[in-house]
Amino acid sequence: MESEAIVSSAADLVVPETAVAQPRFPVPPIPWRDVLDVPQRELSAYIARLEQACLDHPTSAPLRTCLGMARAMNYDVYGSLDALEDARTLDPTDFWAQMKYAELHFRLRTLVRAEVETRKALNLAETPGQLGIARRQLQEIRRRAREGTRNITFDKPLGYPALAVAGLIAVLFGVMLW
Repeated sequence: MESEAIVSSAADLVVPETAVAQPRFPVPPIPWRDVLDVPQRELSAYIARLEQACLDHPTSAPLRTCLGMARAMNYDVYGSLDALEDARTLDPTDFWAQMKYAELHFRLRTLVRAEVETRKALNLAETPGQLGIARRQLQEIRRRAREGTRNITFDKPLGYPALAVAGLIAVLFGVMLW
């Protein structure tokens, strides 16, 4: 009698497979173990599938995050930044969108911006694993800043230098024609 009660209470604890929550937006599986050894054709096809999935599910921040990561692997920096910014806009509380955006800035050596964005990701961390990832990246950013890694900022206007170069080319062209 008592064993039947234990069995029935254990059966109540088992969650049927159909009751497990399915992701709202399916993310295509990543077919590679070594991301540095991905054939260009496969990566392009994967990016195309992700772009189509983003069109099918325009409110999915995880899909946009995956698209940004895939574009970064394809050395498409601006496309990656756009996708990650879209993911952050769609879901401002998504840790991975924020973290990958910060990581991209870190890899581009914009350390000041990477530190700001990593601190935002640190505040969004929900698990100890996420907290550890963000802390390690923040620690690495600060170490590189201390060691004197050149920090690149994209906040300087290029109008005057571009005009100077154009003027120099015009003068050289005029001298050559004379």
